Amino acid sequence: MNKSQFLKLLGPKTTRPKLKPKIIKRVNSKKYILEKVSYLVEKNERVNSYFFLPKTKITTPVVVCHHQHASRYDLAKSEIAGIKGSKSLCYAKEIAERGIATLAIDAIGFEERNKLKKNWWGVEYFEMASRIINGKTLLEKTLSDLSAAIDYVTTRSEVDNKRIGFIGHSYGGRMACILPAYDKRVKVSVSNCYARQLKNSLDINTKTRIPMELVIPNILKFGDFSDLLKLSKDCNILLSISKKDKWSQDATEIYQKTKKFFKKKNLHLKKWSSGHSFSKKMRMYSYKYIEKFI
Repeated sequence: MNKSQFLKLLGPKTTRPKLKPKIIKRVNSKKYILEKVSYLVEKNERVNSYFFLPKTKITTPVVVCHHQHASRYDLAKSEIAGIKGSKSLCYAKEIAERGIATLAIDAIGFEERNKLKKNWWGVEYFEMASRIINGKTLLEKTLSDLSAAIDYVTTRSEVDNKRIGFIGHSYGGRMACILPAYDKRVKVSVSNCYARQLKNSLDINTKTRIPMELVIPNILKFGDFSDLLKLSKDCNILLSISKKDKWSQDATEIYQKTKKFFKKKNLHLKKWSSGHSFSKKMRMYSYKYIEKFI
């Protein structure tokens, strides 16, 4: 799979308008200022995100943070911002406490972008199926929205727009592998707990489903998840996986198939002994990796 084939598989490109950003709310904390912000991702679609601005006198790098899946359609950016949910997933807050700006987002179908306001898989299915029957894909929409998030952080005068990173767990881990292929502004990306070839989920007995945003007509004709990662070869990427995690069981295969393409950048595979999690030790390792390349 090459870049042009990838973009063709994604379908029509989302038309993005000017952001017209707004600051909805500001909360002053000891180490950072937390802002609830909004911006346009499509003509009639405005999204909310949390922006953490460290209290430093110098221009700061920035990391866009993507939430997990866990079938929690009612919980997304608020968890990675440390407002509610698991304290082991508040990486937007923790990175900000280390002096780097962060933006915590909701993927379409999650939290404030959940059209039914119900914790039900049908919300995401609607977002996927309604696009497929119109010749579009949920992945293109997801990547376009993330690219808009990068557009937003680059409007901030406090941010060094040449030092942009990305981090995600589970669902966010998938995006961490793919977004740099779509948006070259990402210089370093951390994928935690996702390394699974699509072909290996075709057997229902494997107990791993094909993620809805990766339902792309004809993709296996051109390649698999490893081929998507390969297209991100111009980015420094950490694959942080757990040996007991069913969603990470293809990590070695994916790494072996892609590492040769990362000649000028770093592709690093780090294996942990835990399950589908993001422990403090794993997070600290990830933050240091980001800081090394950003």
